[in-house]
Amino acid sequence: MRALLSVWDKTGLIEFARGLADMGWELYSTGKTQASLQEAGAAVQSVGDLTSFPEILDGRVKTLHPGIHAGILARRDDPAHLGQLAEHNIETIDLVAVNLYPFVDTIAGGRLPLGDLAAATPGSGMPREVQGAVEQIDVGGPALIRAAAKNFQHVLAVTDPGQYGPVLDALRAGGPGAISLDYRAQLAQRAFAHTAQYDAYVAHYFAAVIGEAFAPGAALPLTRVMGLSYGENPHQQAAFYRLGDSRLTGVSLADLRQLSGDALSYNNLLDLDNAYAIVADFEEPAVAIVKHNNPCGVGTGHTLEEAYRKAFAGDPLSAYGGVVAFNRPVDEATAQSTRGVLYWVMVAPDYDDGALEVIRRYKRPTPRALQLPLPRRPGNVLPGLGLHYRPVTGGILAQTADAVPLSEVAFTTVSRRPPTAAELRDLRFAWQVVKHVRSNASVFARDGAIVAVGAGQMSRVDSVVAATHVARRSVSQDQGMTDVDAASAGRSISRPAAGCAMATDGFFPFPDAVEAAAEAGVTAIVHPGGAKQDAAATAAADRFGLAMVVTGYRHFRH
Repeated sequence: MRALLSVWDKTGLIEFARGLADMGWELYSTGKTQASLQEAGAAVQSVGDLTSFPEILDGRVKTLHPGIHAGILARRDDPAHLGQLAEHNIETIDLVAVNLYPFVDTIAGGRLPLGDLAAATPGSGMPREVQGAVEQIDVGGPALIRAAAKNFQHVLAVTDPGQYGPVLDALRAGGPGAISLDYRAQLAQRAFAHTAQYDAYVAHYFAAVIGEAFAPGAALPLTRVMGLSYGENPHQQAAFYRLGDSRLTGVSLADLRQLSGDALSYNNLLDLDNAYAIVADFEEPAVAIVKHNNPCGVGTGHTLEEAYRKAFAGDPLSAYGGVVAFNRPVDEATAQSTRGVLYWVMVAPDYDDGALEVIRRYKRPTPRALQLPLPRRPGNVLPGLGLHYRPVTGGILAQTADAVPLSEVAFTTVSRRPPTAAELRDLRFAWQVVKHVRSNASVFARDGAIVAVGAGQMSRVDSVVAATHVARRSVSQDQGMTDVDAASAGRSISRPAAGCAMATDGFFPFPDAVEAAAEAGVTAIVHPGGAKQDAAATAAADRFGLAMVVTGYRHFRH
C-alpha cells in the first residue's frame, strides 16, 4: 500500500507517517513535507521516484503528472485500468493526505488590496499584496484531493490533521479492505468541501481586488459549527454554520462561549443576533431585550444597571422569555437586577465572577449566559463575505449591511418648530433602534430608553397604534419603572407616550400616523422623508405643534 503525503499544515504529520509505516505502507512525499519526515527519521521517498521527473517552476509543478494521478484515479476493480497501469509502470496510490497552501492566512495577515486591480493602469505591474496572495493559490493540492475523493472507493482522501487518528484506527482494525464505503465517502465529502471552501475564498478575493461587490458567481465558505435540536419549530431540522474566517468577516456567533444554561436553539440565535446588533450601535452603556426578533426594550445609562432597568421598563410583559444583550461586561449589580425575569439567553462581552455566580443560582431554567466580543467588523472584510444573504425560493438575496453611521445622518428640521436639545437626543436614539425593528416600525423613546415599539404591521398607522397600546399597558401596570416618574412625565392612560420622540422606518404615505402619534402624546418625530405626502405629514405635525425632522435614509427590515 502506498500513501502520498503533501501538507502545508504539518500538525500530527510525523505521528501519522509513523503509524502508516508501522503497518507496512510505502510513503511518498514532496518538498518540505518530505524534508520534515526525513528529519524525523521516517522512511519516505520523493514523488519524483513515481514520476521520474523533478519538481520545476519553484515547486509549482511537482505532482501534476500521470505517474501520480493515474495511480490515484485507477479503478482497482477494472482490469483495463490495471492493465494500463502495468503497461506504463505506474504504481497505485491508496491514500492521499493533503492540505493546502495558506491562502486565507496570507490575505488575512495584511492589507486587502480592495479595488487595486480595478484602479491599476495597463503595464503598471502586479501589486505586491496581490502577487503574494497569488503565490499561495494551490493548484496541485486541490487536484490531488479531488482525484482521491473521486476514487474514494479505492483511495482514502485525508485533508485534516484531525482525521489522522481515526484513519489510523480504522486501518489497524482491519486494513484498507475493511474500511466501509460509508467512511470513505465521509472522507470524500470533507475533501470536496475543503477544496470548495478554498476556491470560494480565492474567488471572493479576486472579486475584491477588481472592485466587484456582487460577483457574477459566488460560493460561500461555510463550516458547520453545531447541530441544533430543531429549527424554528420542532418538526424542522437545523444546524448553525460559520460564514468565512473571522479575520475576514468580523465577529461571528460561532465565536460564542457558553458559560451556563442549556444548549442553544435556532430561535435563540436569531434573537441573540438582533439584540447584540442593537447594543453594538451604542458607545454608552446599553442593554437590549429582544422577543421574536424585535426589540421590546432598549435602554442606555451611565451604568449598565441603569441601562438595564430602563430597557426593562419599556415593556415588562414582553420581556418575559426574551433575550437580553449588554454592550459592557455584566457586573454583579446588573445581574441581580435581572433576577425574577425569565430570560432564555444573556449575551455580553464578559461577566465578572459575582455576576456569573448570581446567574448560575437562578432557579431553573438557568439563562444561557454567553460571552462574545461586540460584533464590529475589522477593516479587512472581503466584501462578498460581508454581505447579508437571505434565502428565497430557489435562490439567495444579497445586500450590503444597513450600517450608515449616525454621525453621517443629517437630522433636518422640516416643521415650523425645531426639536429641543432633549428631543433631538431622543430622536437620534430612536433612529438607532428603529432599523432593528421589523417593518412597518414605530419606536417611542424618552430619556435614552424605549417606551414602546410597534413592529411588523402592514399599515404604518397600525404600527403607531400598536406602540401606543404597549405604552398604555406599561403605564397602567406601572411595572419596573423605578427610574421613570410617570406622573411628572405627564404620562397617562390617554396619553401614554407623553413627551416621547418617535422614529419610523419609512416615510408617511398619509398624515394619519402623525395624527395618531400626536394623540398618544409624542412631541417629536423623525422619518426618512421622500414621500409625495411629505407636505401633508409636515402640516399635521405643525397643527399639533410637533417637531419633525427627516434623515434621507430608509430603514425597512422585512
